[in-house]
Amino acid sequence: MTDKPRTIPADALFARWREEPDYRRAYAEAEAEFSIAAALIATRAQAGLTQAELARRMGTTQSAIARMESGRFKPSHGTLEKYARATGTRLRVSFEAIGKDAA
Repeated sequence: MTDKPRTIPADALFARWREEPDYRRAYAEAEAEFSIAAALIATRAQAGLTQAELARRMGTTQSAIARMESGRFKPSHGTLEKYARATGTRLRVSFEAIGKDAA
């Protein structure tokens, strides 16, 4: 008889990981990238554009838009400006305070 592997609920696993400083730091870094990606997707959707339509307006390819929206690629300020113009929006950058431990 073989023993079944013990399963750990995902929320318990994430809670354990969040206790690790390296995990918290990596999560915080990824969160910033994913928030940019989410903002790009929301802006494009609000403009009623497909990735292909947006790419044509920006003079790039659909796959370049997909990479930006995936969160794996950090677009430059100039690219974000082009994205804003192509979606009929204005780019605005802001900063927010973080806790002392996060720096």
